Order: sequence, then structure tokens, then C-alpha cells
Amino acid sequence: MNKKTLLFTSLLCFGILQSGYTPPDEGMFPLSEIHKLDLKKAGLKIDQNEIYNPNGTSLVDALVNVGGCTGSFISNQGLIITNHHCAFSAVQLASSPQHDYLNNGFVARNHEEEIEAKGLTCRITDSYEDVSDQVLSAVAQVTDPASRLQLINKTIKNIVSQAEQKDPSIKAEVSEMFIGKTYVLFRYKTILDVRLVYVPNRQIGEFGGETDNWVWPRHTGDFSFMRAYVSKDGKPAKYSKDNVPYSPKKFLKVNAQGTKEEDFVFILGYPGKTFRHRPAAFIEYQQKFVLPYTSELYSFQNNAMENAGKKDKGTAIRLATRIKRNANTLKNYQGKLQGLKGIDLISQKKQEDNALASFINENLEQKAKYGNLMTDIDQLYKLINGDAGRDLWLSQIYTSTSLLSVSKNINNFKDSLDATPQAEKQIYFDKNIEKVKKALSDIYNVYDLGSDKQIFTKMLSDAADLSQNQRVVAVDKITSKASSASSAIEQYIKETFNLSKLKEENYVLNTLLKSPKTLSAYNDGLLLFERDLNQQIVALKPEKDRRDGLLNKLMGDYVNVKEKFLKKDFIPDANSTLRLTYGYVRGYWPEDATYMRPYTTIKGILEKGATGNSDFGYPPAIKMLWNAKDFGAFEKKDLNDVPVAFLYNMDTTGGNSGSPVMNDKGELIGVNFDRAYGATINDYAWNEAYSRSIGVDIRYVLWVASKIDKADFLIKEIGVKL
Repeated sequence: MNKKTLLFTSLLCFGILQSGYTPPDEGMFPLSEIHKLDLKKAGLKIDQNEIYNPNGTSLVDALVNVGGCTGSFISNQGLIITNHHCAFSAVQLASSPQHDYLNNGFVARNHEEEIEAKGLTCRITDSYEDVSDQVLSAVAQVTDPASRLQLINKTIKNIVSQAEQKDPSIKAEVSEMFIGKTYVLFRYKTILDVRLVYVPNRQIGEFGGETDNWVWPRHTGDFSFMRAYVSKDGKPAKYSKDNVPYSPKKFLKVNAQGTKEEDFVFILGYPGKTFRHRPAAFIEYQQKFVLPYTSELYSFQNNAMENAGKKDKGTAIRLATRIKRNANTLKNYQGKLQGLKGIDLISQKKQEDNALASFINENLEQKAKYGNLMTDIDQLYKLINGDAGRDLWLSQIYTSTSLLSVSKNINNFKDSLDATPQAEKQIYFDKNIEKVKKALSDIYNVYDLGSDKQIFTKMLSDAADLSQNQRVVAVDKITSKASSASSAIEQYIKETFNLSKLKEENYVLNTLLKSPKTLSAYNDGLLLFERDLNQQIVALKPEKDRRDGLLNKLMGDYVNVKEKFLKKDFIPDANSTLRLTYGYVRGYWPEDATYMRPYTTIKGILEKGATGNSDFGYPPAIKMLWNAKDFGAFEKKDLNDVPVAFLYNMDTTGGNSGSPVMNDKGELIGVNFDRAYGATINDYAWNEAYSRSIGVDIRYVLWVASKIDKADFLIKEIGVKL
């Protein structure tokens, strides 16, 4: 019996197929598509309008986008639950060797003890409106690809401006739902004051580290609590001790009973980007260039930064967020590479594209409109692939090297200042200096000189090895000064970093940026290198704009004709806008003779801890409580333990981190935080057989809060009785 047969047999046992309900092939459904679903038939016990009701209050009103993740309100006092890793950067910024909240965790016993979550804001979806006709009518007569894209962007900018003028309390964004085809205006409310309330010990919130990242079975308590604050008149305001907790229109009820296997569940959240409606050429570009290049680079970066952190605790804390983000992307990309090759998605896509080309040629009208589509796509990607090494290098250089990012900010400010009339220079300087200093401080907060030099050396060496048609001019100026590129780079790094004062944050913020005169008078090798770099980027921009414009038009046509070919409407790729996905708590067969059950328990934490792997360290209280079978009200009786994490067959991706997992009554029963390794390719393809997402079980969240961190006051606030 094969895996699919086993899967369907298990479904029959649970009565799902007998009910006549067939789950969707995949789906991150926009709000506009929810009415097309029969969620009652799937297992929903509440009215569908209670999920999304544009004419009243519904569950979507409890959703927030926080720090690129999803979160949800769980009390009328603005309390938010999301992932531990979503709060990580704010916890890092609040930490020091003296107050190491990053490793030890943090609990605020009252509102006064809550800490500002620096860098984080809350964004709430207020409303949306399809503006596709407005955008596309503006370019109906435009054929030049670059001009077309420019006009689309201009039209979008005008729509956004008009929306914000009409209602100054919102932030407007137009999201491209289908590239070159459909556009939706989203109106968001933004809360500026977010505070840390409760973050568990890192051994809980990050249990398993990189060993377990993107892996099932999982035992990570990936949760944290924050609180949203507004001014006393209820309006968004920057951090102030005078602000008061925000009272949301809706907050989720927490159900401490959790779930059982095959329960209906659904998620609302802000998934990032997926690329399922793209041709074989795009997948090939990702597999051959983007994924391996980024993986190798991030591996090198993390090795350099981890070694730097071993020498000094302050450095380790400062670099922790960047290391964590790199590591997460690195393992994700490695999983994607393995997955793409494992299912041979390129071959699958090529077969689809060949069938599509045959369909186009069968009809004279279609052939007249789309006859060159597939050839044009292939030709464009030949150009893109030919420049991939240089383009990927340019896309990473500023984020790789902190002092180059500093240089870019300073050069941009100098240029703007130079373009300002003499009589107005001081006024312009005074108006913008604090914003510039804030941007630079954010860079210095995650900066280490030693690792920066190592990474910059690698970047220069990589550029020196590029083929003749992909040269980086700024690097060639360095390597042309010696017979050996490596010796020239080594000498350049040594001299430039020794002479540059940009490595000294205090000097930059308090001396260099003291006045227009001090800024104008300063120059060094890093600033000159950045100018050469920027000059080439500017020179390449017209061709890049032409390609982007052409790609925009081709992808729009590709989706249009593919919908006709398959005779169905597609669900748009994820694009960080609010989506719904639904399914069931369910295990799976990742490989032959290996079934993965859908729940893990505290017992598994102790078993992993016994392996001696440092990633599996845990607070001693966990073992003590487990040995005493002190599970309180949070035990899952059939497991005789507290469930830690659980699996479900919902369609998620990056950005769904922190999304509330809800039961058939719309109650919170978990917090989404990851996918199983086989599901890392969800960005390109989804399949019920291997796509599983992972959430932390609400029973473990409440058990840790109550038994480990004595945060019963929070449990009381969210309405759970102990």
C-alpha cells in the first residue's frame, strides 16, 4: 500500500471523505475569496461571517502584523501573542551583559515593568479595495516594458496618496496580487508603541536551535507576549510612559483544551511571498543561482559572526539577531534545494509549460496574442541568468558589510546636502539629521568590526572571481593595483579599515555629523568605494527596469493564459497581505515506513536533552515538574503528558510566523511557527503528502507561563481558569 492510499484510508477512518468534503489542493485565500469556500462542510462550527465581515466586527480584527510576523490580540488590554523569534530582535536590543533577557527571558509583573519593543510596530488591516482596473487602464496603450512598469508604479503611488489624504489615520499600500494583472489597495492602522510583556527563557523559546530548525518532531516553545499602547485619546503615538493599553475591536478567546488529531483548524495571517504561478525558467533561476549563492554566503557570514561572539558576550548579544535570521534562511534554502531536486520541480514545470505552449498554438486568436509568450520568457531568463553572479552580489553587498551600509547612508545624506542651496543647507541638515543618526545607530547596533572585515574580504574576493562580462568596477579598481587579486584585496582591507573613522560609532554620530561643514569635509576609502559601487548600480538600472517591466507583462500574460488552459481561477501567490488557510491536525509519512505523529510532548524534551547536544539544553524545572507529573490543567489525557508542538496540513510560509491557529469555533489553540523540512518548498509548490506546518500547542504555552515563569496574572488576563 503506498503513502497516498494510507493517507486516504486514515481519512476514511475519521469520516472526512464520507462527509463528501474534498479539501483544496492548496490555498492561502485572500479575504476576497473566503465567500467561495464551504468552511461549514470542512468542519467550521461558527458562521463564516464571523471570520471576516466587512460590515462588522470579526476575527480578522484581532489580527496584527508585528515585525514582519503575524500576531493576535488575546485580551481587551492590547495583549498580543506571537512567536519568540518574532520578538527576538526587540529582546536583543533591550538586552545587555547585565540584563540578559535574550537568554534568561523576561516577565513584566505589571504594566510599568513592560519594556519598549524597539523597532517593532503593529499593523492592523482596516479595509481593502480592488484597484486593478484603475492601475491597468493607465497602461492600456503603453507597450514599452520599462515605461509600462514606471507608469504602473506612478499610478499606484497616486492611489496610495489619495487614500491617505482621504483618511490621514491609515497607511495605504497597493499590493500586486498577480504580477502584472491584479492590484488591491489595503488600508492599515499602525500602532507605534509596542512593549515586551513576557518572553520565556531562550532554552524554551529556542529549544532545539538550528539542529531542530525546520524539523519535526519539534519541542520549541516559540511564543512571546507583547502589548500595544496608544495615546490617552486612543490614537497611535510613539513610545511614552503616558500612553495606555490599546483596546482592540476584537480579541481571540483562548481555549486551554487544545485539539485532538483530525480536528478542523484554520489560520489567519500575513504570509510573505510565494512563487507558485511562475514558469520553469524562474524555478531554474532559483535552483541554480539564488538558493545556492545565498546559502553559501550566509554560512560564511554566520561562521565569522559566531567566532566573534565567542570572544565577548556583548558582541554575541549584538550579533544574535542577524545570526538567527541568517541561520533560518540558510536552512530554509537548503531545504528548498533538497525539495526542488527531490520532486524535480523544474521538469514538472517544463512539462506544464510545453503543454501550455501547445494549448496556445491550437487556437488562432490565442496564438496571435500569446504565440511568443514562452519564447519571450525563456529569452528574458537567459539574460537574467547571464548576469546572475553580479546581480546577486550587488543585492547582498550592503547587507553583508555593515560599514558599507553606513557609507551608503552617509553618501546619500552628503549628496542631498550638496544639492541643497547654500542658504538652506543648515535648515535641511537640522531637519534630517536625527533620522540619519537613527538609521546609522540601527546599523551599529548589529555591527562587529572583526567579522565585518572578514565578510567584506570574502565579498571582494567573490567579485574578483566573476566572469569577464559580470565585472564589478569598484572591485576591479582595487585588484588592478597588484599582480594578485587576493594580495590586492588584503592590502586594501588593511589600509582602508585602519584609516576609516566610520568604524567608530561615537565619532560618526557626534563629530562627523556635527554640522554640514564637518560632513562635507570628511572622506575615506569606504565612502569612495561605495560611490563607485553606486555609480555602476545607477548605470545598470535602465536595463534592469526594462527587464522588470518586461517580466511584469510576461508574468501577467502567463497567468492569464494558464487560467484559460486549466479552466480555473488561481489563488494569488502570497504577498504579505491577510490570508486564510484551513485544514486538519494530522501526521504524515515523510519517507518509507516512517510515520510522524502530530503531537510532541515534554517527555521528548527530556529525551533530546539526554543526547548531550547543547541545542537541547532546558531549564531544570521542566524535568522536576515532569517527574512529579505536575501538568495541571494542561495535560492531554491520551498522551499522559503536556503537548508541546503539533502538526497540521495547512498552507503556510514565511510571515505566517506567529499566526493564531484556531479551532472550529474560532478559538486560539496554538501559535504557528514553522514547517517540516519537506515543506520548505511551499514557496514554489504545495502538496498534502509532504506539506506540514508546525505550531506550539497552547497547552504548553500556558503550562510554561504558569509552572515555569509564575505568570498566572497573564493567564488570568486572557480568561483561562487554572
